[in-house]
Amino acid sequence: MIRKELKYFVCGTLAGFVFFGVLYIIPAEQNNITIENISHAENIIGLSFSEAERDSMIDGLSQYRSSYEAIRAYGLNNSIPPALTFDPLPLGYSFDTNDSGLDLENLSNVQLPDDPDDLAFYSIRELAGLIRTRQITSIQLTEFYLDRLKKFDPVLECVITFTEEHAIQKAREADEEIAAGNYRGPLHGIPYGIKDLFSTRGYKTTWGAVPFKDQMIDYDATVVQKLDEAGAVLVAKLTLGALAWGDVWFGGRTRNPWDITQGSSGSSAGSAAVVAAGLVPFAIGTETWGSIVSPATVNGVTGLRPTYGRVSRYGAMALSWSMDKVGPLTRNAEDAAIVFDAILGPDGRDRTVYDFPFSYNPDINISELRIGYVKKDFEADYPFHSQDSLSLEVLRNLGAELVPIELPDLPVSALSFILSVEAAAAFDELTRSGRDSLMVRQIKNAWPNVFRQARFVPAVEYINANRIRYELIQRMHELMGTVDLYVAPSWQGPNLLLTNLSGHPCVVVPNGFSEQGTPTSISFTGRLFDEGRILSLAYEFQKATGYHKKHPSMDN
Repeated sequence: MIRKELKYFVCGTLAGFVFFGVLYIIPAEQNNITIENISHAENIIGLSFSEAERDSMIDGLSQYRSSYEAIRAYGLNNSIPPALTFDPLPLGYSFDTNDSGLDLENLSNVQLPDDPDDLAFYSIRELAGLIRTRQITSIQLTEFYLDRLKKFDPVLECVITFTEEHAIQKAREADEEIAAGNYRGPLHGIPYGIKDLFSTRGYKTTWGAVPFKDQMIDYDATVVQKLDEAGAVLVAKLTLGALAWGDVWFGGRTRNPWDITQGSSGSSAGSAAVVAAGLVPFAIGTETWGSIVSPATVNGVTGLRPTYGRVSRYGAMALSWSMDKVGPLTRNAEDAAIVFDAILGPDGRDRTVYDFPFSYNPDINISELRIGYVKKDFEADYPFHSQDSLSLEVLRNLGAELVPIELPDLPVSALSFILSVEAAAAFDELTRSGRDSLMVRQIKNAWPNVFRQARFVPAVEYINANRIRYELIQRMHELMGTVDLYVAPSWQGPNLLLTNLSGHPCVVVPNGFSEQGTPTSISFTGRLFDEGRILSLAYEFQKATGYHKKHPSMDN
């Protein structure tokens, strides 16, 4: 029979206790936690205990510390997830079983441009038409984009590793398959780049950070495998803010092709910059809290942040196991649908991935949709207010019924330390080893300091934050039952953090330009696993506005 009592004792130079029938002995030299230590710690966690209560804690806290040391000695790799898995599905959730896949517009009449540089800004679908009709080969297209990458990388600082040998081989294979009548689909022979936090066989995976700049993870991430199966051609591993924050990496700062005096935002900095500059037709990024939405906005490209649990993260650097998501950055929303269709779904390795269908139909009837808009945020005074207001008018002119909505009134910003705590756990060894001092950014608002701070967040508070997150999921489910999707400013208000916590999908598309001539954006948020609908609406918006067809002049 298991004994339930907990007994403390102190004898001579030893301290210990019995817990569930097991005797723990703690040498006195390790038992140096004092009442004064506990009193100071109370100030950090915002609680107060009596002198007797503090005295009673000493032995137990000493044992906790011994447990911490045992866990640290085990050695946890970044790729090992926690046993606790985040579930974004609310109570009573059901999903559409329709799986019609991609329904793309016909582009059989696409032709090569008179000006070769115009080819750089062709969409995936246009390039696929050229390849399928043999107007251009994958080898030619791959060499074309490799040349552009090499030409403009010194300006944009957007590439960490060129995968040229691999790319030429894959492009040659694609041409041979297509010539033999084995056409895999719209990504066959199409070059792309990937954020350098995904592992790739035979090439470094640096995570953009000095401590890992020579790291080899010699297998392909699931996303790389799936794109390879679709026939896509990886040409470069792209920059990211070190350990997925910002646009500063160990080799410099990724630049915005619209204004190279500015950064590209982050953390999918390189992925957004290369698409905007016409250096690849599409790229893969990740988002935990804005790392697709923000660089897509700044660089004027389309970004899809899918529902949490849509795309496998196997082979990707873990930052926050309950918030990390993988998505494409593309020229337009239809291209995002094409890439998303290739990378979604279970792989048997990432157990958070759901096997739900995906359907994309460009012939959406906007007048039949009930579209919400976050009234409070649109009415606020913020930098992109005029562009966003005009976007609402565009939707109305397209026949949309716009319904004012309010987001759940919960302390969303207070939950942001969930990310910090999980990130600190993911990079525990980096902090304890002191190698965090090698990171380029050492300011207060950078990972080294955030990792250290997060170690002082009590486990109780982390759990309670996730309990509020559970409430958020239920409230969002109620809200999404009143509308088919909703529109929100990309940066204004709590929507960006809120939906990253709840796991909802988002498409961000360009909707104008600032006074400085840099792009602005608008965001479409959908129901869980309903990426097809927001992509369809976003593409209709793009066809009505044309902002996605504008691009920076990289030759000036």
